Amino acid sequence: MNQIKRKSILCPNCRKLISIDERICPYCSILRPGSAFKNNPVIRTMADTRQMAMTIIWINVAMYIISLVMSGSRIGMSMNPLDTLSPSMESLTILGATGTYPINALGLWWSLISANYLHGSVMHIVFNMLMLWQLLPIVAREYGSYRMISIYTIGGVLGFVVSYLAGIQFTIGASAAVCALVGALLYFGKSRGGVYGQAVYKQISGWVISLFLFGFLIPGINNWAHAGGILGGIAVAWFLGYNDKQREKSFHKTLAFFCAGITILVLVWAVVHGAYYAFAMGK
Repeated sequence: MNQIKRKSILCPNCRKLISIDERICPYCSILRPGSAFKNNPVIRTMADTRQMAMTIIWINVAMYIISLVMSGSRIGMSMNPLDTLSPSMESLTILGATGTYPINALGLWWSLISANYLHGSVMHIVFNMLMLWQLLPIVAREYGSYRMISIYTIGGVLGFVVSYLAGIQFTIGASAAVCALVGALLYFGKSRGGVYGQAVYKQISGWVISLFLFGFLIPGINNWAHAGGILGGIAVAWFLGYNDKQREKSFHKTLAFFCAGITILVLVWAVVHGAYYAFAMGK
């Protein structure tokens, strides 16, 4: 039994159980699935939808905690549940909130990425993470985990670009990237058609209506970022395609690694940048 376990692995691409000695995965045809390059923790995490979702959620939680720590005594403690445990504007700005003020006045263009991982209250982050947990597996199933990462990252940036062009001064939250996932599923449902495609399109259309009703009824919601995220998700999904049209290729994986890499670099820089200015203001 131990010998079998040592020689069996989960394919890093399709997650099916195969022999480590397979030259080509019999299920997804990826070359050398047992190689050290393809069978390592980073690849396994990016190929595993649930692990990837948890990684994104924990990064969001970590950035939220950091923003609270940097806020110190300025943490918002409103009786309104939507504003409970709110980081200060100063801490969010130095950690990479985006909008016309951070970009035009402070030159923080990298905030188009970092703002996707910042949140303004407990309810804000809980709501966004719940949506993320529900949508990521569906998008990964239809597009593959690598295209999912690109849709989430690029779509989130495009959502904040639209928000910036609309003149929104200050904005944060994962909802732009989450809406990119919504846009990708809208495109999938409409493009695929048939009973299944129509069912997906109908269900996601309901989400879109709910999102915009929620945005118009509750003050402070950035509907421009939501709309931009949906349109960005549709555009990226159209460009990359989905599984029914073509399997994920090396280009999709390279783009996903680029998106993940640039996100990590920006977030590390955001924390260093924030810590430096927090120390400087403290002095």
